[in-house]
Parts: sequence; structure tokens; C-alpha cells
Amino acid sequence: MATAFLRAPASRPLVQVEHVSHRYGRGDGGAPVLDDVSLTLHEDEVVGLLGRSGSGKSTLLRSIAGLIRPDEGRVHFADVSGGPAHTISMVFQTFALFPWLTVLQNVELGLEAQRVPADERRTRALAAIDLIGLDGFENAYPKELSGGMRQRVGLARAIVVNPSLLLMDEPFSALDVLTAETLRTDLLDLWAEGRMPIKSILIVTHNIEEAVLMCDRILVFSSNPGRVAAEIKVDLPQPRDRLDPAFRKLVDDIYAQMTARAPAEPVRDGLFPGTGIQMVLPRVSTNALAGLIEEVDASPFDGRAAMADLADQLQLEVDDLFPMAETLQLLRFAELQGADILLTPAARRYAQADVDARKALFAQALLAHVPLAQHIRRILDERSGHVAPARRFRDELEDHMSEDYADETLRTVTHWGRYAEVFAYDEDADRFSLDDAV
Repeated sequence: MATAFLRAPASRPLVQVEHVSHRYGRGDGGAPVLDDVSLTLHEDEVVGLLGRSGSGKSTLLRSIAGLIRPDEGRVHFADVSGGPAHTISMVFQTFALFPWLTVLQNVELGLEAQRVPADERRTRALAAIDLIGLDGFENAYPKELSGGMRQRVGLARAIVVNPSLLLMDEPFSALDVLTAETLRTDLLDLWAEGRMPIKSILIVTHNIEEAVLMCDRILVFSSNPGRVAAEIKVDLPQPRDRLDPAFRKLVDDIYAQMTARAPAEPVRDGLFPGTGIQMVLPRVSTNALAGLIEEVDASPFDGRAAMADLADQLQLEVDDLFPMAETLQLLRFAELQGADILLTPAARRYAQADVDARKALFAQALLAHVPLAQHIRRILDERSGHVAPARRFRDELEDHMSEDYADETLRTVTHWGRYAEVFAYDEDADRFSLDDAV
């Protein structure tokens, strides 16, 4: 084990984010993405921004990188006395390589932009390529490389310019599980051994285990708008063992924190805000819900499962697992208790039922607990022809939420209602009816 694994983060601040807020759209009517976010990054630490999609993590990363300007607040870099100014590099989720350039040419791009002489460019680029394990592929084109190798090229391109701060925006999410694990481990080794010219790493992720595995500190973001909901210090020594009880406990604690209901706040766009038809529904399929019920109902869970164990077994991240679990809770098919999901008696009956009985149970839950489904069915029941244009409901939703959320919510309730045979939908005519409903 490299002794660098044992080093403690230094106390010197590198970057300070002060009261940053950001909106998408113009004026006060824009959708809030970040709200009064403040944080400090120190030298010699890896910090993770953890949260669901839409919590503003990537927006904050781009604000720090200078790619966008926040509407309020500022990003301040520590003063450097007698040395070069701090620099930033960024590794993206998608590989962002130029397909017509070789590996060497892609890595040299940043140096070329800095007007580094050609001989020095080549020497530094070859050293970076060797460092990240692609020696021998200098003249290959991106199409010749696997996904993991292409992401290594992106990493080499980022570190070759000797940045003070490395920003990583979900850098492993586009890779298969084994490739991501290998690249993660290699990156940690390079960092721990001090072989990268980087003072701090800030990584955006929605993978809880990844955050605990890599980071010295984790900032948990709430959504709609994004705020720092919690700051968690990870004191576990590197390299970390996923099976270590302390590791598992920290993962479970974060799951519990992210699924806990927050104190009442003003209604905003997001997962299940508001009441009545103001609920924003996520795009969760009935097949996914049925599969999750079956998984938790079966052995070894027998009706109760730790979210972390489910995520491991099903290879799901929080953006996949949380909406499904919370939808089951909305339908009263499950309860979220801390870091666990507990099936209700109705869900356990559903798991053992045949197709028709499942539809009946789902229809009962849908009409009892999803106000928009109740509203559509009531309108159809009241009309003599039992027909209503979808535009009517879409317009109603847009009185309470953005056009995108309204469209997503109506698509979701349409899918759920058709599965349960609560109402029918004709896509060509864009209208609801009771033609095929029970």
C-alpha cells in the first residue's frame, strides 16, 4: 500500500463558493436550480457532490469551471503568492473526444491552446498517456478504443495541463460496472501516490457507494432547487473495502438521509411536490415497479430490503432506485423506513397474484392515491360520451408546473392508467376514453 493513502487533507482552502444561486430561464420566473450554495474545497482532498439528477450538481461544477456565470454569489480561488495562478480541468460524462484526432492529438489539445511549444507538448502528452495506462495507443483513433480507454484519454487530456483542481462530472456513469471499477481504482492509486499534478478533486456522482469509496468529504444535495442538505466526512482509510461494516453503515446512513422527508417547503417542480394534480410524477414503468416488488418479496429479502443491498443486486443507482421506491410508497405498496424499503400487505399480495388480480390491485391503488388519475377518471365518468381531450389535462397541469414536467406527468399517469385499465388513451387523437377500461 502506498503511504500516500494515509495522508490527511490539508487545511488550506483552494476554492470558495459563496452563496451561489442559479436559475434556468430569464428573470424571476426562471426555474431555480441552485439556491444559496456555499462550500469550500481544500487542498489534498477529494470531495463528492452527491444527489439525484436535477439537484444542480453539474450546474455547480460548471459554475466553478467558469463555463456558466451564477445569477447570484461568486466562486473565489485562493490567492497564490509568487506562483502560477490556479488552473482547472474537467472530465465529462461523455468522452468528448475529437474522432478525427489520434489519442496523442486529443491529449495535446489543451497544451496547444496554452501555446506550449510542439516538442514540450509531445513530451508531456506522452507522459500523461503512459501515466493513465494507454502507452502503445498514442496513434489510435477514438473509434478503435473501448469506452474505458476513451475515458482514460479524457483523463489524460485533463491532467496534462497540470491543473490545480480536477472537476469530474459523473465520469464513470457511461461505463460498464467492471470498467468503471477498474478506472476508479486506478484514479485513486494515482491520486494517493501523488503522481497527478492536482491539488484537489471535485466529483459529481449519484452513486452512493462510489462517493463513499472515493471521497474524503461528501456534500449531499437536495433537489428543486439544489441545496447542500448535509456534509459528511468519510474517515475510512484508503483503500476502502465495500464489505467493511463501517463502509456499509455509512452507505446505509446516506440512503436513509436521502430518502428522509424534508421539512415542509414551498411547492416547487420535482418528484411528488404539492398535493392534488400538482404532484409531479416520474417516468417509472409498471414493469419496473412489478420487478421491484417481486425482488423485495422474494428471498432473501422476504418483504424488507436495505436500499443499498437492492442497488447492489439490481445494479441500480439512486436516479433509478429512488423514483421506483417512492412511487411504491405513493401507491401504498411500500414504506420507506430509514435506509430500508418495506412492502405493505397489498404489495405482497400483488407479488403472488396473477395478471388480472395485479391489474385490479394496481387500479385500486392508482385511483385511491394518485389525484390526477382520479381526476381523469371522474371527468370521463361524468361526460356522456366518456371521452376527453388530453390537451385539457395538459393545460391544467401547466397551471401548476413547467411544460416539461406537465408532459412527463401526463405520460406517466397515462401509462399507469392504461396498465390498470382505469381508462384508455388514443395517441393519434390525443384523447382519453373509457372504451377499453373496466
